[in-house]
Amino acid sequence: MAPIAKVIDALGTVVGEEALPVSVFGRVPNLALLHQVVVAEQAGARRGTHATRGRSAVSGGGAKPYRQKGTGNARQGSIRAPQFKGGGTVHGPQPRTYRHHTPRKMLRAALAQSLSDRAQGGVVYLLAAPGFERVSTKAAAACLRGAELHERKVLAIVGGGEDEVVVKSVRNLVNVRVGRAAFVLVSSVLSADALLLTEGGLRELVGRLGEEVAQ
Repeated sequence: MAPIAKVIDALGTVVGEEALPVSVFGRVPNLALLHQVVVAEQAGARRGTHATRGRSAVSGGGAKPYRQKGTGNARQGSIRAPQFKGGGTVHGPQPRTYRHHTPRKMLRAALAQSLSDRAQGGVVYLLAAPGFERVSTKAAAACLRGAELHERKVLAIVGGGEDEVVVKSVRNLVNVRVGRAAFVLVSSVLSADALLLTEGGLRELVGRLGEEVAQ
């Protein structure tokens, strides 16, 4: 049986159902693959700008703090050594990238599986064209309320320029995140309680994933 999306109008009323492509929304989720891709996405989002100063970067300590012998203290060569207050840090974190290399085929398969998981849960909604007549956060909130999605975390997946009215209408709603179909992440799909797709967003998802994941 083909996965189904509920079609809603601008008021949030369910006006029908539409069969979704099995190649994208009918996959069997692989939990190990989904976990690997989500971890890679989260790692790639880290800035990695942390930095500590070693003994060569801290100020002072150009001269030996006291003579080598006769003071009763342990011999020291610089107050920039890590055992002194204000000295350099040993083996501290330095700027680095946390990015994981994940093959593109795995990324696309994981995205299709995450979409399939939401489709199997019956929480995929398709906003009927033309969507909203004009930019209006109030109209977008009314739409979600009519579809009983106003208290759920919603990911709106949109397409290109024709969906800008939808993007500008929903982006200020606290429970809605906007994802471009060309760049939407697996972690964004899995963290959402429901998916709201525009026709342009659905078309771009199928174009992005349909042929490759079907192999």
